[in-house]
Formats: sequence, structure tokens, C-alpha cells
Amino acid sequence: MSRRPYIRPVSKVSWWLSQPRYIRYMAREASCIFIGAYSGVLVVGLIRLSQGAAAWGAFLETLQSPVSIAFHLFALAFALYHTTTWFNVTPKAMPLQFGQTPVPGGAIIGAHYLGWILVSGLILFLVGV
Repeated sequence: MSRRPYIRPVSKVSWWLSQPRYIRYMAREASCIFIGAYSGVLVVGLIRLSQGAAAWGAFLETLQSPVSIAFHLFALAFALYHTTTWFNVTPKAMPLQFGQTPVPGGAIIGAHYLGWILVSGLILFLVGV
């Protein structure tokens, strides 16, 4: 046994650029920044709504700016990416088993997508779209 074992040098900054799966992982983790910022926008909207019609109108006008629209599109893209990648990893993170029979991963993923479609459809129905 060596007193000084070999330790492979790993960059502390760009280690995640070495493999595509690490890049996808870091993109999913970075998506929380946009989702958190969007949650902040929603909280500001609730505050403006509680402050009256003038503050709410100014908030809605701000949301129509090109910067706000671009931010919302980025947040939507990252939310969709985060959701689909999480649904695809769910069978590994949460394996199901009925008795001695494991549930196939495709069934778990399909159930998540079906639930997503049903809830989205219900919300669109309730808002009148």
C-alpha cells in the first residue's frame, strides 16, 4: 500500500464540462435560479395586487416589456427542461414495486406525463381557455 495514493487532478471550476451527462445535470440544477426568480416575480405581483389597482396596473405594464417577456420565456424553457428531466429520472429516484413485481420505468414516466397533461388541462379549463 502506498503512503501517497494517486489522486486524479480535477478542475474545481470546469469539472462538469468533461462529460455531456454532467452538463445536462448542471443545466437542470441551474434551472432553479430562473424558477426561483420567477417565484419572486409572482410574490412581487401579489404584493402589487394588495397595494391597489394602480400598483397592479403598473406591474402588469412592466410585465409587457421585452425584457420581461424574454425572462418569462427563459423561465418557461428551464421549467420545461427541469420537469422533463426529473420525470425521466423518477423511476431511478422512486422505484415502485407491487408485491414482488417492480413497476416498469416507462409506466412511471408515462403516469407523470399523463398527470401533467391532466392538471394542465384542468387549469386551462378553469381559467376559460
